[in-house]
Amino acid sequence: MKKFWLSTVGLVALGIAAPASAADLAARPYTKAPPAPVVAIYDWTGFYIGANGGWGQARNCWDFLTVAGAVLTDGCREASGGLVGGQIGYRWQTGSWVWGVEGQGDWADLRASRVSLLNPLVSETAKVDGIGLITGQIGYAWNAALLYFKGGAAVTSNPFDVFSTLTGVGLASVSSTRWGGTVGVGFEYGFAPNWSVGLEYDHLFMGHANNSFSVVNPVVAGALNRISEDVDMVTVRFNYRFGGYGAPIAARY
Repeated sequence: MKKFWLSTVGLVALGIAAPASAADLAARPYTKAPPAPVVAIYDWTGFYIGANGGWGQARNCWDFLTVAGAVLTDGCREASGGLVGGQIGYRWQTGSWVWGVEGQGDWADLRASRVSLLNPLVSETAKVDGIGLITGQIGYAWNAALLYFKGGAAVTSNPFDVFSTLTGVGLASVSSTRWGGTVGVGFEYGFAPNWSVGLEYDHLFMGHANNSFSVVNPVVAGALNRISEDVDMVTVRFNYRFGGYGAPIAARY
């Protein structure tokens, strides 16, 4: 009986001590939730400068305007070759819309020669050796990707030569600077802060211009040469923008 009572007392004492021991344990440490991730939004706003290079093709159609007012057609020729140059501009971004202005200048080597249809004794060479664009832009951005359209004024430098088909001796030449219009489309991607790469296509509408040689026209005596011109350009562009990513924006959940 004595052992029974001692056992009972021991169990009761153990039950009283257990809560006290649990109360003496340290509180579970509190772990703070990690901060929300920060997302960098690409900002296209700012001045930029860059370089471009690619391929171009010019289509020139020669007509000769006689003293009597008749127009004699001497056919068309296409001249293709390389382009290299640079561009400078400024863009503004509002939401996903991007607006901009840009000036571009390229050295070109678009040259083609052919025998005259009106006078096979002579041949004609048409060349575009310089191109300039002054354009406005409007585009839509998906963060670091930008699709844009452009349009504005274009200017080309054009030497034209006439030479003997048999001997290759130059007979007449004239150089002209002509103004026209241009439209284009491009895609640009910001692959690093401040740096972007793009691909652009432009079509130039240069109309036609009347020119006179400094000597008697060797194709049709006394006639003015009237040359129409269109140019297509495909260029790869690299730009450096003075700016970069905009202020980081914390993602919301």
